[in-house]
Amino acid sequence: MPDLVEVLNEPLGRVRRLLDEHQLIGSRRDGAFKVPSIFIVDGHPLSSLRGTIIVLQDAGFGDDEVIDWLLEVDDTIGISPIDALLQGRKSEVRRVAQTLA
Repeated sequence: MPDLVEVLNEPLGRVRRLLDEHQLIGSRRDGAFKVPSIFIVDGHPLSSLRGTIIVLQDAGFGDDEVIDWLLEVDDTIGISPIDALLQGRKSEVRRVAQTLA
């Protein structure tokens, strides 16, 4: 969390709120809580990430599964969902995510 506070330049309370509001997602891997750095663009959470996280969680995905799905190449999209989100292809990513329910 201290690294996340530094990267976002936000107080710890605000960082926790970003996680609670699904603006960011992370998980404990190797004992430490981690948020993939690709989820942060120019010191802010990727704006299209929140809705995608919510769609996946509504489909029953846990935090680890959401992160894994976002980072792995999806055959339907042709690239990883996070890369598609970074390219502005939010609707396509969410449409694919909705089919996973």
